[in-house]
Amino acid sequence: MNPIAYSIGPFDIYWYGILMALAFLTGYFILSKLAKEDGLSQNLIEIYFVYIFLGIVIGARLGEVLFYEPGYYFANPIMILHIWEGGLASHGAFLGGIIATLLFCWRHKVKFYRIADIAVIPIALGSVFIRIANFINGEIVGRVTDVSWAVKFENYEGLRHPSQIYEAIMNFAVFLSLLGIRRLKKIPEGFVFWSFVLIYSFLRFFIEFFKEYQAWSSSSLLLTEGQWLSIIFFAVATTFVLSNKKYVLFLKSIIRQ
Repeated sequence: MNPIAYSIGPFDIYWYGILMALAFLTGYFILSKLAKEDGLSQNLIEIYFVYIFLGIVIGARLGEVLFYEPGYYFANPIMILHIWEGGLASHGAFLGGIIATLLFCWRHKVKFYRIADIAVIPIALGSVFIRIANFINGEIVGRVTDVSWAVKFENYEGLRHPSQIYEAIMNFAVFLSLLGIRRLKKIPEGFVFWSFVLIYSFLRFFIEFFKEYQAWSSSSLLLTEGQWLSIIFFAVATTFVLSNKKYVLFLKSIIRQ
């Protein structure tokens, strides 16, 4: 599929840019709705949106540069700025989003979890659009396969898993899961945030088995870099949940129901 949606004179409009804009536009409306339900002012959310937008974009790009393609970008530094052509790392986006949220909360005297618990929901949905954009760009492709729905990507040998679509479906499942968790009664502060980290990293670990090896990973290694990062995120989230008495009691109450 052509990554260029249409051209205006010498300027090309990429599907990646359109879908990224759609991701943030949709995220803004969902974030505003959830914030209103939680009693947060619209003005505060508008300021936060600037923080989270910059944090996610910068973090995702730096994640791509440092985690996956350092050699290429260090040899072609100007390409780091070409975000509209694709190349955003979800783990980097998450770290960038956390840093941006921490800065916002410190600057505006807001509890981190009060914002983070609602921010992860539109972030999960926004990730769906980005993975669809990856599919159109023909990047982050899957491994060679003979399944009936295999796809031929330009500049790649053989038919491959449409792993970007797998991950888009995964992210939508995470989004629905978080909405369901949010509706639970007497949910402790921060639980939605850590649920996002746990669910995402757990599912992402298995999705990686369908994705082509990237950067320093190779078929000779047991796991990909995405899987190692997912293990780290999952371990950190598990530690936080199990070490928090309120979370443990809440989980026990759910199990008993």
